Amino acid sequence: MRYVPLLLFPFILYNAFAFLIFADSQTDFREARLFSLILPSGAMFVLTVSTTILLLALVLAAAEVVKAARIGVGSIVDHIFATALFVIALLEFLFVKQAATGTFLLLTLIALIDLVTGFAVSIRTASRDVVLAPPPAEG
Repeated sequence: MRYVPLLLFPFILYNAFAFLIFADSQTDFREARLFSLILPSGAMFVLTVSTTILLLALVLAAAEVVKAARIGVGSIVDHIFATALFVIALLEFLFVKQAATGTFLLLTLIALIDLVTGFAVSIRTASRDVVLAPPPAEG
């Protein structure tokens, strides 16, 4: 469980709504209201399911960046799973009708950013741990 990409959870949540909870409904689950609030400006703020899933994905992506700073075999496994998650999400976006939405595209983009950021942080962290021995003395 330690190596499971945290971004898997927003994808599971999206698919649960798309294929299980609202599968037979004519209602677009992404626009379903969770709550609304009148702001001091007088504007009505509405929190929808899709916005909530995207907010969750962004928070978990930040946690993934922190996880990427770890060094060791686990980081390699994290990268493999993050790559697999991105590839599966991209394929789902391209080939599954229910995933052909702006919300799912943004989730896929967040997974790509997580993947690239994870590699960049790991490479940068690993380069700091490389210690080069001084050249042997001549003579």
